[in-house]
Amino acid sequence: MADLKALADSIIKGDQKTALDLTKKALAEGMGPGKVLNDGLIAGMNVIGERFKKNEVYIPEVLIAARAMKTAMEVLEPELVKAGVKPLAKAAIGTVQGDLHDIGKNLVVMMLKGAGFNVVDLGVDVTPQKFVEQAKATGAKIVGMSALLTTTMPSMEKTAQAFREAGLNVKLMIGGAPVTQGYADKIGVDGYAPDAASAVDVAKRLINA
Repeated sequence: MADLKALADSIIKGDQKTALDLTKKALAEGMGPGKVLNDGLIAGMNVIGERFKKNEVYIPEVLIAARAMKTAMEVLEPELVKAGVKPLAKAAIGTVQGDLHDIGKNLVVMMLKGAGFNVVDLGVDVTPQKFVEQAKATGAKIVGMSALLTTTMPSMEKTAQAFREAGLNVKLMIGGAPVTQGYADKIGVDGYAPDAASAVDVAKRLINA
């Protein structure tokens, strides 16, 4: 049988070729795609997420692991759809209006995908209106906003206000270097994450709330 522990290890090491080969092998042997996803790919990304939180690995290692997962997901995704395996929830993530930083946002996108979320990446410099429109269009249950500058943080408040005015039932979460839990409380959003790995915990908590 295909070795899912080896698959998880290949994700942790960021070994794209092995991750792809083991995913194909597991599917060829008739293993359920949900099992391959959870016990192989997500298990590996979870380890990377925990190590990242503890500063045992850094952004380059996370990016390499996420790339290996993405390679394997290209084979796995159609099988998950066929098998009717549903993602945890749909999330839309973007950097707020006036801010062009995307490394943190990209990490959150990868970590959420790695945890089994269906993620729509809205890009950078996203207006409050675009956040609301995309949440409506995609049916996202969670909307994540990133800001790296203190000067763009007010865009988060404007976006939160736009969601309230639109009456959309979505959970809002924010993050980025200058952002704090205090600011999240002040502008009335549902969650704050200090880093990409914690964002996964917050997102899971919000969909179960």
